[in-house]
Amino acid sequence: MNYFSSDFKLGILGGGQLGKMLLAETRKFDIQTYILDSSKEAPSQFGATQFFIGDLMDFDAVYHFGKKVNLLTIEIENVNLDALDKLESEGLPVFPSPKTLRLIQNKGVQKDFYVENNIPTSKHKRFENLENLKSEIETLLFPFVWKCTQFGYDGNGVKVVRSYSDLDNLPNVECIAEEMVPFKNELAVIVARSASGEVKTYPVVEMEFHPEANQVEYVLCPARIDQKITQKAQEIALKVSEAFNHVGLLAVEMFQTENDEILVNEVAPRPHNSGHHTIEASYTSQFENHLRAILNLPLGSTASKVAGIMVNLVGEEGFSGPVTYQNIDKIMAIDGVTPHIYGKRETRPFRKMGHVTIVNENMTEARKIAEVVKNSIRVISIKL
Repeated sequence: MNYFSSDFKLGILGGGQLGKMLLAETRKFDIQTYILDSSKEAPSQFGATQFFIGDLMDFDAVYHFGKKVNLLTIEIENVNLDALDKLESEGLPVFPSPKTLRLIQNKGVQKDFYVENNIPTSKHKRFENLENLKSEIETLLFPFVWKCTQFGYDGNGVKVVRSYSDLDNLPNVECIAEEMVPFKNELAVIVARSASGEVKTYPVVEMEFHPEANQVEYVLCPARIDQKITQKAQEIALKVSEAFNHVGLLAVEMFQTENDEILVNEVAPRPHNSGHHTIEASYTSQFENHLRAILNLPLGSTASKVAGIMVNLVGEEGFSGPVTYQNIDKIMAIDGVTPHIYGKRETRPFRKMGHVTIVNENMTEARKIAEVVKNSIRVISIKL
């Protein structure tokens, strides 16, 4: 297949900010891009060759979309897998494959997969629903982490349960209870794997979280950790990648425990928030390497040119409605600062609206600038 052909059609399921950033890389190639998303406001609508509106969980919508393209990929895991199975059986290349997605889409299945494949992870129990969990509460130790098995994202569908009353107001859906892991650091490694099996890992990144929203506030590359931990994290990420046998990117999120064990938390089989800094800081961005991998082209260098920090821009608490970004000019006056605004029209508290990358030769200096950026820029609207 000639991927540098004006007739080649790449289909992407999902039209959010990941799709938008992926489209910036497809522009380098001479290919057409088709996007399917349920929202007419999706950020990717303007960059695609053709944009289609449809429910990603609907069999017919996904199947008929797939029949229009030469190769299909995703920017979100929550898609109709039966439709992907049928398309794949009819000869359409689908990356990552529905087989891989079945192991990842449900977090309970994903956790069981780690145990079955001797991949280090925290202890967990699966429950059909919240009522089942409550009936077996005496088998669990407080505190534990409750997660719904499907459709959770960015801290939604995750809650630390410290007492029985914390279970109030949680949905009665399939869920898992995970042992709370005392950890020093939350780390991530992005692995790129091509259709022919070439594999590369990006440097280990360190994630700093917002204490209330359970969302990543900063991603730091390289992680400020010992070389032995770096090596261990990359080895485990490669083991996870091999076990899932994915094609494209796999973001592997991990905990570094108090006694320096590495435990896998969860994975995402697509470009990921923990790799946004690669646009400015790496020789090949995560988005370009996702394309190279699914198109079975040689993977680009994953090395960093400089230290990079990403600051997530999320909607400020107390604001909801048409978005306004304050003080962008102030942060752009600082060397090495690049904002990415996703193009979502409406802000709400903690909604991801963009990110800012800071590149610097010196990680300590980059971290200081990141703090300035975080404290300067405001994502607001009309008062609630």
